[in-house]
Amino acid sequence: MESLARPHGNLILSTSKSGTDHDFLLQTTVERLHARYAHALDSDRLEEWPRLFTEEGTYRVTTAENEERGLPAPVLYAEGRPMLRDRVASLRHANIYEPQRYRHIVSSVLVEKLGAEQARSTANFLVVRIMQNGDTLLFASGRYVDRIALAPEPRYEERVVICDSRRFDTLLAIPL
Repeated sequence: MESLARPHGNLILSTSKSGTDHDFLLQTTVERLHARYAHALDSDRLEEWPRLFTEEGTYRVTTAENEERGLPAPVLYAEGRPMLRDRVASLRHANIYEPQRYRHIVSSVLVEKLGAEQARSTANFLVVRIMQNGDTLLFASGRYVDRIALAPEPRYEERVVICDSRRFDTLLAIPL
């Protein structure tokens, strides 16, 4: 497959001859959703996080080991935007945890169109945790496996966070 590079503003975009503008638009749409997700969490704009999901959207954190074995028990599970909002309210007002913030690093995203209004995506991630005293450490690594509703606005129908390790050194406070 021959690759062509074409300019787009200040960027050079690589596409294959078989690629289409529609494929590029879908890829860009999904990447933008992932970027909005990471930036909301990294900037402590947690109240924006539930709005990135559909009204019935699910968020599940599990381990690679559980996923490979087909074990259903997640580390964390939330179903529906109201439950996601409750999670944020708990973080803001009820839970007690050491002040910290995250920095998400997300890989290139593989996107597959599932129909006219739905896509599936997979991306690897690293989450670095920065403590109030300045200590910085790798907190989590793994992959996101998502089902995304594309219309009327792209939102997660399901986000499964599959962590490489089964160990978490602290309460999983802020969403991954």
